Amino acid sequence: MPFSIIVLFIVFILIAVRRIGNVRLELYQIMLLGGILVLITGSISPKNALLSIDIDVILFLLGMFIIGSAMEESGLIELLAARAVNRVKTSDSLVLIILLLSGISSALLLNDTIAVIGVPLILSISKTNKISLKLLTMTLAIGVTTGSVLSPIGNPQNLLIAVKSEMNNPFVTFLRYLFFPTTISLLVAFIMLRFFYKSEFNKPIREIRTPEIKDKPLAKLCNFSLGIVIFMIAIKSLLFLTPVHINLRLTFISVGAAIPILLFSPKRTEILKKTDYKTLIFFAAMFILMQSVWDSGFIQRIIESSGRDIADVKTIVIISVLLSQVLSNVPLVALILPMLLLREPSMELLCALAAGSTIAGNMLLLGAASNIIIVQNLEQRGEEAVTFLEFAKIGIPLTFVQVVIYMLFI
Repeated sequence: MPFSIIVLFIVFILIAVRRIGNVRLELYQIMLLGGILVLITGSISPKNALLSIDIDVILFLLGMFIIGSAMEESGLIELLAARAVNRVKTSDSLVLIILLLSGISSALLLNDTIAVIGVPLILSISKTNKISLKLLTMTLAIGVTTGSVLSPIGNPQNLLIAVKSEMNNPFVTFLRYLFFPTTISLLVAFIMLRFFYKSEFNKPIREIRTPEIKDKPLAKLCNFSLGIVIFMIAIKSLLFLTPVHINLRLTFISVGAAIPILLFSPKRTEILKKTDYKTLIFFAAMFILMQSVWDSGFIQRIIESSGRDIADVKTIVIISVLLSQVLSNVPLVALILPMLLLREPSMELLCALAAGSTIAGNMLLLGAASNIIIVQNLEQRGEEAVTFLEFAKIGIPLTFVQVVIYMLFI
């Protein structure tokens, strides 16, 4: 067995237990250890390690983290949280609203964006109303993952599928095949959360006084930056419908939206200090480790030796769900998509790949980048987030049901 695969298993185990002796490890430390191990053992060369780091992803997250940090510093997060809570009367309604809003928002604004913005929101709601932060964490994570299935811009792997396959009308195609199963999957997620967190439901939500904005000029800058994000993503979406081939990269959108805050806010230093750099380290190390796994050829041999036809809808859903737990969903799609395109795949098959590789994020903590963003962001704030096993307890049965739903509809 290649050493990189052994390192991957070590990383999985450490993330599950989070300890070496009496030392509690953070997620970024564990992944950084994995990246260092494959480097020093020669499983990947320093040059290939550097090339494996997706700078677009790192810069996109950096820009969104800056905006999220500024929103929190200005008090805008607390204001949004208060407005959300004041519209509901029970914890049941609150969970359902967070689930649906995060899902719909992810389809429009990319799931990682909503993961960044959503963390301080759920933290504020949890502290104000004494509702389990772990329940709200799982609600946000499942919502952004499931909802992002619905759109070609909901997550990076969907975007990759839409662009590389040259879909004529990706938004209509995704809605046609994925709207009903995704809607049902969100409702099933609510039922699952209600089952696993029985004691947190049927709680009254007290009406709270809407807080004042702490820094109005900064809040206006945050609104302006969010407006830039929404406007530019809308433009990017419309470009799909035109013959104009302009690559409006998500990196440009994110960094461009953060620039007004850094240029015009006198609190830029405090904002930068509060930015979540640990998650950026996690992703850089993950890219190195996953590239090492890919270079070993181990996963490719498993697919080839399985004897299964990857051009079958049910097979592609199952394979993408399972292998996303090892490779992560974007590298998995980058691996499988070229194989499918050689066979001139149907739209059903491409949507099945999108659905399987995305809902895989509901299964285990490492299944989606948005999960890591949420958990790492909470830990950065000194909060106790869901553990690997706690996530799996809900994620595995939920993903199984969702797989069945997508298979029935696609």
